Amino acid sequence: MAAPNVSIIITCYNYGKYLSGAIDSVLWQTYNDYEIIVIDDGSTDNTAEVIKKYSHLKRFNYIRQVNGGQSKAKNIGIKNAAGKYIAFLDADDMWEKDKLKKQIPFFLSDSVGVVYSRARYIDGDGRDLDYSLSCKYLQPSRGKVTEKLIMDNFIPFSSSVVRRECFERLGFFDESLKMGIDWDLWLRISTLYEFEFIVQPLILCRMGHKGQMSKNKRERQRCSDRIMISFASRYKKYIKKNILRHAWAYTYSNRGAYYLNYSSQEALSYFWRSIIKWPFSLRPFIGILKVIRKKTIEAFN
Repeated sequence: MAAPNVSIIITCYNYGKYLSGAIDSVLWQTYNDYEIIVIDDGSTDNTAEVIKKYSHLKRFNYIRQVNGGQSKAKNIGIKNAAGKYIAFLDADDMWEKDKLKKQIPFFLSDSVGVVYSRARYIDGDGRDLDYSLSCKYLQPSRGKVTEKLIMDNFIPFSSSVVRRECFERLGFFDESLKMGIDWDLWLRISTLYEFEFIVQPLILCRMGHKGQMSKNKRERQRCSDRIMISFASRYKKYIKKNILRHAWAYTYSNRGAYYLNYSSQEALSYFWRSIIKWPFSLRPFIGILKVIRKKTIEAFN
């Protein structure tokens, strides 16, 4: 049997309730030159039972491992993949039926390493969410994206298809990171390859449900710092110093806005750090005024 053109990697940890939706959305694709690899990262729910109804499929590979984290699970999937292109799908997300058909033609250009799309957002029960990414740094971009990508990760993970050689040249997911593993990978790939995107939302991305890792804010911040420091050190020639300073300022300002609701002291600290890095934005100054106003109100109550 000839090797498939696309290897679809689905990683799952206790997402048995959503897994059928993810797999079925692949089986409904109008593009059919693919294999499915499901990596079960030591699930303790009904994941293994769900898999049974798909075990008869050709080009379907189920791999169960002792819980080792999302990076290790995804890397095992890549190492077992036979396709020229690697597509990722989290077990709680779903694809639109024309996703691969619309994305694969972009790889005719050898300069393209990653093709992604916009996303539509749903809740844990599959209901549409009135949610959009309004921040300018979260808007999709194509071509050489390093200096835009260092500002924020604007690529919905389950929309991504990656040229296999990207992993061979730039490495796999960093297994020492608990979060932000996709952003770290995209930054590395962006140093040698161009990115392309489809304007239409080609995935249904589930948000806010129980078990979603992105809720751990402090760990995400620690990983974000590691990623930025490591990238700036290893790939300094790909990013201007003023862009990096701007990226740190934006990061600190975001954290200040987050901590406004929890700790005035931490919020104030991050706003000042933002100003030191990039004093040309009004946002941290406005944030400091909000901290002062909050402290004043608290003092009179």
